[in-house]
Amino acid sequence: MNAAVDVLQSTLQHINRDRLWQSLMELAKLGATVKGGVCRLALTDLDRQARDLFVQWCQEAGCSVSVDEVGNIFARRPGRNPDLPPVMTGSHIDTQPTGGKFDGCFGVLAGVEVLRTLNDLGVETEAPLEVVVWTNEEGSRFAPCMMGSGVFAEKFTLAETLAKVDADGITVGEALNAIGYAGPRKVSGHRVGAYFEAHIEQGPILEDERKTIGVVLGALGQKWFDLKLRGVEAHAGPTPMHLRKDALVGASVIVGAVNRAALGHQPHACGTVGCLQAYPGSRNVIPGEVRMTLDFRHLEPARLDSMIAEVKQVIDTTCEEHGLTYELTPTADFPPLYFEKGCVDAVRSAAKGLGLSHMDIVSGAGHDAIFLAELGPAGMIFVPCEGGISHNEIENAAPDDLAAGCAVLLRAMLAASAAVAGRQQAA
Repeated sequence: MNAAVDVLQSTLQHINRDRLWQSLMELAKLGATVKGGVCRLALTDLDRQARDLFVQWCQEAGCSVSVDEVGNIFARRPGRNPDLPPVMTGSHIDTQPTGGKFDGCFGVLAGVEVLRTLNDLGVETEAPLEVVVWTNEEGSRFAPCMMGSGVFAEKFTLAETLAKVDADGITVGEALNAIGYAGPRKVSGHRVGAYFEAHIEQGPILEDERKTIGVVLGALGQKWFDLKLRGVEAHAGPTPMHLRKDALVGASVIVGAVNRAALGHQPHACGTVGCLQAYPGSRNVIPGEVRMTLDFRHLEPARLDSMIAEVKQVIDTTCEEHGLTYELTPTADFPPLYFEKGCVDAVRSAAKGLGLSHMDIVSGAGHDAIFLAELGPAGMIFVPCEGGISHNEIENAAPDDLAAGCAVLLRAMLAASAAVAGRQQAA
């Protein structure tokens, strides 16, 4: 029987909130920390155990499972038309060293709950559905982050990725083989009918606005730099203030400039100095060198460039005033991204149809959906997390909010499956 219409009318009541929560808690046992979080780094034995559990659950749900050359796992539920490209959902199950139970894991297990719910209701979709676990999204053990989806989207080459090493000199390829997840499936060239990713917000906006669903319009563009300021080390006592070339004083001016630039380009602007080291690091030596990172983010490319230009002007002026020299090195450049309108509308329509409070929002963090958006229509669903805290062992989310996000995901995926079939017929 095809119960898709009924599901669209009453998705929320069909989601098994307790089953979703229990699955999240079961997964969280693998790498559980004393403080209630999770440490499950990519391609460790704990990651293998989590992958095995995901595969077990998906096979029990009647899915076929395949693994590609970079370890991405695909659980496929057949559709009425096997020739249609799949409607996909997923995220990651690797964590930060002091990570939480929900970052990434919610997106994966929300996908599993979608499959289980459709099975409970006897729903047959037009297009196949796939739930994906992407390899090494966090980048904690191996750089760069979003590794598996990046190779899938051909942003990174497979050979170079497999050769990346961790702090102990172990390569990605060696680690994949060690845990048994170096799969035979080719990593690129696969069609994507649509892709949705459910995720905790990792910020405080939804909670502050008292909204259950974030309709994600897109992701902020990101440009990162390493800045090295050079002055002159000198004795903190005998050297007069007006004759100093203090690199840390210059750095303090630049930190303020980064903050002002972000505040001056609202909404959506962020500017951060996340790392700052002063050398030589002695209490009675004037710092002769400072190394710092600059992180700029915005949804509009022109305003992102304006922020950077303003700070560069401050760097030039500051170095001239304080007798410093500098090196500014770009380290990352992710352009701003707007998700496909049809997917955004599907998420918004699902939230509205279910009577859930919702608002438009943008993602300030990187997600696998950013790379998948280059292969087909993509969208994201945010739910609140307590205090906006993530990448932290105390990360928390409410069971009702998680179930609501899962219900929106199910409804959006059903709508996308029908849209994929409609495009095929029109062609």
